[in-house]
Amino acid sequence: MNYSEALEFLFSQLPSYHRIGKAAYTNDLKNIILLDNYFKNPHSRFLTVHVAGTNGKGSVSHMIASILQEAGYKTGLFTSPHLKDFRERIRVNGEMIPESNVITFVTEHKNIISTVNPSFFEMTVAMAFNYFDECKVDVAVIEVGLGGRLDSTNIINPVLSVITNIGHDHMDILGDTLEKIAFEKAGIIKEKIPIVISETHPETENVFLKKAGDLNAPIYFADRIFSCELSKSDMISSERDFLITELATGNNFEGITTLPGNYQAKNLNAVLAAFRLLNNVFNISNVNISDGIRKVILNTGFAGRWQILNKSPLTICDTGHNKEGLEFVIGQLESIPKSALHMVIGFVNDKDLRYVLPLFPKDALYYFTKASLPRALNEAILKSRATKYGLTGESFPDVRSALNAARNIAKPTDLIFVGGSTFVVAEAI
Repeated sequence: MNYSEALEFLFSQLPSYHRIGKAAYTNDLKNIILLDNYFKNPHSRFLTVHVAGTNGKGSVSHMIASILQEAGYKTGLFTSPHLKDFRERIRVNGEMIPESNVITFVTEHKNIISTVNPSFFEMTVAMAFNYFDECKVDVAVIEVGLGGRLDSTNIINPVLSVITNIGHDHMDILGDTLEKIAFEKAGIIKEKIPIVISETHPETENVFLKKAGDLNAPIYFADRIFSCELSKSDMISSERDFLITELATGNNFEGITTLPGNYQAKNLNAVLAAFRLLNNVFNISNVNISDGIRKVILNTGFAGRWQILNKSPLTICDTGHNKEGLEFVIGQLESIPKSALHMVIGFVNDKDLRYVLPLFPKDALYYFTKASLPRALNEAILKSRATKYGLTGESFPDVRSALNAARNIAKPTDLIFVGGSTFVVAEAI
């Protein structure tokens, strides 16, 4: 079996959420517990940090991992989904799991796969934990896939849990209110394990307080500890200065981030709050924190968040795909000087467009498209629905043709944005 055949097995034989959506979701931990027992509980042999949330959990996970690497710890990082290569999901010190390890894992463990019949994500979690154990990592940063309470990653007993922004996403699975969604995310809170909540929100605060109280877990709201400002001097730069103020003392922490989206201000608060607590476990200096934030892309291969693809015309992509994420992205787009705005957008077919299409500017020119996966929303259907919200443009059968059309029309002083779906961004970059 070669690498392509191993991937084909993973993608075709195991139900995957990123391809077929809700049908791949399992609402219990039975399968992952069976797999974990089979591999002799590998996650118990290294420390973990658990990160959940609607928006920001990827950014926070990568920044925490980068800082731990800067401090000299051998660091695993598990994230999802991937953009270009499946192996992006499983990294050690920023290096993707080798193709040979993926092949070996699939070929050597076919019997347990056939017996348990896990989902794609369950199998990937088992692969990650097994690989981190084989590599003898000191610590692994584990990003939740979906929700938290019933997510396959939720078998770990971390040294710290982090929950980032809560927003309207996956409502067909997690619930149709912020309180219900927060309840699922709060499922990662463990007894007596500290929990950092990225932001205080009136609809979710009591959910987290109750869960933490029930489990005697010390709880910290990052936005009550720190306040972050990003410089607005160069909105199109790939770097931004940031200034974090400790609210209790007025002390400042300055640095540079290579994740220049405005929404990173909330994520930076969470990262700083996390390391205030992680200093009880690891030896982390302020220099490690500053360097880790500045070098996150270099250290972990992070991509797709307010990523500049071209400077003339300025072309930006971002994987924000729900109401709260898109509000930040579109707000930042509108603040950038430009002669015209071109929007290359596509969505998955289970996205509730009533929450997101009203956010998009009506004065932009749209290129409606779809990613090349079964779960993608047909571009003609998207165009029809978008028209009802005053969004006008043409439809294109694939991301490449849509982006090429935008580039052919756009002037050097125009702005092109690519987004709506992680999978659209993946094909653009």
